[in-house]
Amino acid sequence: MRQFTVPAALAVLVGAGVTQIVLAQSAPTIAVVKDPGCGCCTKWVAHLKQAGFKATVTESAAIDAFKDSKGVPRAARSCHTGTVGGYVIEGHVPAVDITRLLKERPDVVGLAVPGMPVGSPGMEAPDGHVAPYDVIAFDKSGKTRVFASHR
Repeated sequence: MRQFTVPAALAVLVGAGVTQIVLAQSAPTIAVVKDPGCGCCTKWVAHLKQAGFKATVTESAAIDAFKDSKGVPRAARSCHTGTVGGYVIEGHVPAVDITRLLKERPDVVGLAVPGMPVGSPGMEAPDGHVAPYDVIAFDKSGKTRVFASHR
């Protein structure tokens, strides 16, 4: 299928005898701060880009101070922190959950996947194993609730 961009924020997709006209949307940009040299963070950013996000990445040895400034609860922390659309994204949160957050716009500070669960985006296992994990939402008081479960 070939894609052509035309005026009025439309995209025309032509292929296999089918023509579709769709509204072109600008991809959200997520600013990521990560531990220097962390490979799983780089893989998570690749996951976001594959899902249509734009990303900027900054490496910082002072990442805990950054997390403090963004209100990330200590129990919810991981190796990288992003900001997008006024929200904080902590750890290996799947792109689908970030997209849902940006669509629903709940009254929370952000989302987190505490730790580094095997099989979460960026933490894929060679054998395909996925450990069950939750994406939690956290508010400015540090209160958390389950936003999504991945099993």
